[in-house]
Amino acid sequence: MYSHPKPFWDTGARLREYGVNALFVHSGSITSELLARAASEGARVYAEFPTLNGEGYVEKHPEAWPVNEHGEKALAATWFMGACPTDPRRRAWRMKQLDELLDRFEIAGVWMDYFHWHAQFEDPSPVLPETCFSQTCLAGFETTSGIRVPSGTTAERARWILERHDPEWRNWRTRHLLDWARDMKSLLRKKRPGALLGVYHCPWADNEFGGARRRILGLDLDQLASVVDVFSPMVYHGRMQRRPEWVGENVEWLSRKVGNRAKIWPIVQAHNDPRAISAGEFERVLRLGTSGTATGVMMFTAQSVASDSAKMLAMRRVYREWESTSPTRAVSLPSLENDLV
Repeated sequence: MYSHPKPFWDTGARLREYGVNALFVHSGSITSELLARAASEGARVYAEFPTLNGEGYVEKHPEAWPVNEHGEKALAATWFMGACPTDPRRRAWRMKQLDELLDRFEIAGVWMDYFHWHAQFEDPSPVLPETCFSQTCLAGFETTSGIRVPSGTTAERARWILERHDPEWRNWRTRHLLDWARDMKSLLRKKRPGALLGVYHCPWADNEFGGARRRILGLDLDQLASVVDVFSPMVYHGRMQRRPEWVGENVEWLSRKVGNRAKIWPIVQAHNDPRAISAGEFERVLRLGTSGTATGVMMFTAQSVASDSAKMLAMRRVYREWESTSPTRAVSLPSLENDLV
């Protein structure tokens, strides 16, 4: 279950009764009381960590504002405002937040969210700007690639890179995100051995939108599979104006791509935005989320399910059926790091 379970608990329901054995909660909302109650009901807690979400930060620290190919501050991508991934102060601040989180709470893992270069992929017409050409990004590209970028305005330097060294630029951007993931994995292993590192990510296949998942967002799934333990594709069919069947197709595709290198726990849509998702439709995508080699599934959000008694029953039906028919997936609390339902 994704998001704080208070709306679910307010109905009088209990996690174990509904087959829920894992909660994915924003890192700022985790408390000792939440952990204790979740454990008493047979569930572990994973932290959703908004890694590169810059809202509220870049306004106060303009040096971390993403810069586009025109040398200008990138506009917000609809509702999302990212941050420059190479800004050293912001990276240190985020890692300090993670360090403190792991010191305070015995969580089962951390899920990197908003883990991409500034863009918006959740809408049917995605916003895909060219970023980031900040001074730290340009210097980092030169140092890592060994390519000397001629002097000039930021726009001139960006144009030179895109025209002459586009493949090297795309490779550098994916490797930089990989470095973020490695550092987070290292800290996680040091502070919480056995805890999982997961990633909520854009569900596009390799060739969609001109390869924008890798080209613009900087997400190379093959590279990330060497670091992350679990992939959680954000298969929000309603938001993205896709058929419900697309959820299963996407999970099948990801299963073939990732193989046995990482687990797959998709997150499907229950939320009524931008259109209503019926209980029947929710149940269908919940079942389709368990396609391929997926060993877990979750829904967006707890509130969306708790506010609809039919969705509550659909979730319970799917989860309890999965427990009873799939022994390898219906796991006890001590082995929850292996699978969830």
